[in-house]
Amino acid sequence: VRGGDEGEVFEPEQRRDDGERASDVQKVYRNADPALHEMTRAREYTQALKAAKLERIFAKPFVGALQGHKDGISALATSPTTLGNLVSGAFDGEIRVWDVASRRATRVLAGHTGAVRGLVVTPDGERLVSVSADCTVRLWRLPSPQLGELAASEGGPETAETAEALVVYGGRHAYRDVAHHWQRPVFATAATSVQLWDHSRSEPTHDFDWGVDSVLSVRFNPAEPDLFAATSSDRAVVLYDVRMGSPLRKFTMLNKANRLSWNPREAFNFTVANEDCCLYSFDMRKLDSATNVHKDFVSAVMDVDFSPTGREFVAGAYDRSVRLFTYNGGHSREVYTAKRMQRVFSVRFSGDGTYVFSGSDDMNVRVWKADASEKLGPLKPQERAAREHSKKLVARHKHVAQIRKVVKHRAVPKAIHNADKLRKQMEGNERGKRKREEAHSAPGSTPHVAARKARVLKTDE
Repeated sequence: VRGGDEGEVFEPEQRRDDGERASDVQKVYRNADPALHEMTRAREYTQALKAAKLERIFAKPFVGALQGHKDGISALATSPTTLGNLVSGAFDGEIRVWDVASRRATRVLAGHTGAVRGLVVTPDGERLVSVSADCTVRLWRLPSPQLGELAASEGGPETAETAEALVVYGGRHAYRDVAHHWQRPVFATAATSVQLWDHSRSEPTHDFDWGVDSVLSVRFNPAEPDLFAATSSDRAVVLYDVRMGSPLRKFTMLNKANRLSWNPREAFNFTVANEDCCLYSFDMRKLDSATNVHKDFVSAVMDVDFSPTGREFVAGAYDRSVRLFTYNGGHSREVYTAKRMQRVFSVRFSGDGTYVFSGSDDMNVRVWKADASEKLGPLKPQERAAREHSKKLVARHKHVAQIRKVVKHRAVPKAIHNADKLRKQMEGNERGKRKREEAHSAPGSTPHVAARKARVLKTDE
């Protein structure tokens, strides 16, 4: 259509598919609910950021230290029936029973002449089994503190009563670990082989051997009591069944596994602490591949223990740090260090999952909070509700860059920081080397192997 004196061309205004013109004012649909606000999401993000910062400000994980040992701590054990009891063993052969609430030793169990390598409390909480490098296994009575006993020990750990062993079982080799059956008066020891003992017999009832040099650790499955697993110095992890009297399955890893722990809520799953600075979770039904690889340590992982909830576990390493992992997380959610803490040889969760115990080479047993920013003591309903609300806000916005930076940042000693930086550089170089090999090799000659499978060399039935 042409019009006007200068021959201007007027085009009809284009209409969109929805029948509206491009020049129309866009409709803004609003919720008339007065409880909602147009800046709700922005306000929620601000609250989440503030909650994340406050959580890090109030993160004071260290509770206290249990002092009294004259040598490094080599083993820890908690009572399944009493929350306040903790048992620790040292390299000089001394065993102490602690009351965690008062941080005092209530008993000193004397008898071992070598390093105490393993401790376990019976399911009824009345007996303690200890193994040592002096080739003996000792059974102790583990009484609860009597009225006034804690007050009498306020002067120091030296005033704690000394007790003798009920039974002494002699062996021919140095023992490295011990585990107790969850239902019967039977326990297993780790030495040159796995031996099964009964409380009422002086000789082992079974001897399990699968051609290993020495067994490093042994653990019974809490869900299936007759099943237990062991790790050995030849880098193998072996599954045993008490009812069969023979080993079930075995798989060999690239590096040695120092300790093993079963998930108390998932009967098939367990986690091993490895010499290569990582932890590996496995499903016993499929042992040719790990279900998860847990990283962040920069030195050999010495011990691992699951929380009673089965949702997280704690591990201690030779790099003088303690880390907490979620059961399916690849990296640690917390790292605990202390200025004077040395190499960590043993870690344990408390019976309620609230505290973490660590025994290190500096002769101290340290008590940490499982949740670093948790407030100790009773909480009012309003405080509990506010805390849960803050946690949900942070969890909802944890993928936002600024909040993720606040939540994940942890200050570690300079030695760990430098070692971690070097380790990441080495891993990156190794990945680049594998990629170049795959790119310049014949198709199919160098297949890609996932990290979960690369650490398992072979499996045997």
